[in-house]
Amino acid sequence: MKLAGTVILYNPTPSLNKNIASYLDYVEKLYVIDNSETSNQDKILSSPKIEYIWNKENLGIAKGLNIACEKSLFDGYDFLLTMDQDSSFKNGALSKLINYANNHDVKKVGIISCYHDVATKIPKSDKLIDYPMEVMTSGNLLNLDVYKKVGPFKEWLFIDCVDTEMCLNMRMNGYNIVRLNDAYLTHHLGNTKIKKILGKEVICSNHNYLRRYYIMRNTLYVTNMYKDIFPDYCKYLRKVQRHQLRNVLLFEKQGIKKFRYMLKGIKDYHKGVVGKKH
Repeated sequence: MKLAGTVILYNPTPSLNKNIASYLDYVEKLYVIDNSETSNQDKILSSPKIEYIWNKENLGIAKGLNIACEKSLFDGYDFLLTMDQDSSFKNGALSKLINYANNHDVKKVGIISCYHDVATKIPKSDKLIDYPMEVMTSGNLLNLDVYKKVGPFKEWLFIDCVDTEMCLNMRMNGYNIVRLNDAYLTHHLGNTKIKKILGKEVICSNHNYLRRYYIMRNTLYVTNMYKDIFPDYCKYLRKVQRHQLRNVLLFEKQGIKKFRYMLKGIKDYHKGVVGKKH
């Protein structure tokens, strides 16, 4: 298996190079796709493996991923490791994903993922391997042959739900999402906090108001696309957003502003607005 990697940047934090170091040795090439308005090339690790691409503006996560996928395909790679700038692997985790890809029939596997160690505590199966409906983009081995067959990431989503849509697209086309629950990725979801209210845990991701807009708008688009194929899961995703409307308003800073932007996301969905919010 020939493995490349990519990390999509937007105004990266000082932890970037430490995170890159946790996986650079495992890939033959790393495409660093920078959506920042100013270049960060002088801040990136110096390595012959790294190819830096500066887009000079924020083209969105989906566009960045598609650039990396097309470059990987052109350069002859089989799989692409997709990473977030704030993610890093724990000891030996990536080698487990690679070993799985090398020692199993992966023709019908779209993504090989790890267990994402985040503050929200994603429910973990007792099994070493399970097959979730979706996984976050970061820390995945993306099967580039499957990518070619199901089509690229949806650039009109711009950001948020890009990973959800790709996973549902793959599953709709008969490909599995495989998660190895003994391979851990440390991933920082913004400033996530878990609050206890009347004995119940309330997850506050503390995304900014623009992210709240995209999450709400794009959840509605994606669930509308797949509601006839995965009805129960799409109902669940919409239910989560209804709960987030309440949680944002009651428990997060700038709750009123965020709530208004979530309502704007609903309105823009009904108007058919896509892409970057202007």
